[in-house]
Amino acid sequence: PQPIESAAPKARRSRQASVVWGPRIVTVGGDAPVRVQSMTNTDTVDAIGTAIQVKELAIAGSEMVRITVNTPEAAAQVPYIREQLDRMGIDVPLIGDFHYYGPHV
Repeated sequence: PQPIESAAPKARRSRQASVVWGPRIVTVGGDAPVRVQSMTNTDTVDAIGTAIQVKELAIAGSEMVRITVNTPEAAAQVPYIREQLDRMGIDVPLIGDFHYYGPHV
């Protein structure tokens, strides 16, 4: 009888994406390193409070920060949150955590 060949795992198909914000590039997925991300627990309608918490998370080491976008009012504040962060010199990418409730955002 012939010897049985050892089974080698198939090469993993890698999907990698880049989050690009200005000169900052954060790769995610595939062979990218594990990234530190956090999520705020503020009401996103409070643009100043959310921006302050994002700043604190970025200073603590978060490479990306998620914010809840669960109402049209919260969505309307996102540009103001980014504006506040830019004024504070915080260039961390924001990720919208959208909540879907049936036909409503």
